[in-house]
Amino acid sequence: MTDTRELHKKWLKNPKYKAVYEELKPEFELAAAIIDTRGQAGLTQAELATRMNAPQSLVARLESGAQNTTLKTLERFAKATNTHLRIIFETLPVQYIG
Repeated sequence: MTDTRELHKKWLKNPKYKAVYEELKPEFELAAAIIDTRGQAGLTQAELATRMNAPQSLVARLESGAQNTTLKTLERFAKATNTHLRIIFETLPVQYIG
């Protein structure tokens, strides 16, 4: 069976794939953080949904990365997983075009 991480590495060599991936990277990172946090809290999607007073389908959408969520929902998620939501902005290195 092919490992998806290996496929991803291979596909990143394709400029079109890489451009789309870079554009969607924040969504992938948020989805991964949500999945990891739920796992560390020892909760199923259904248990988390109950704590958030939300349908399980909301949790599934958050974890898929397909959900454009709000800060309010992320705060509810943090409370339900006994975590603290922290958002930071990082300065990017200067890129010269030439």
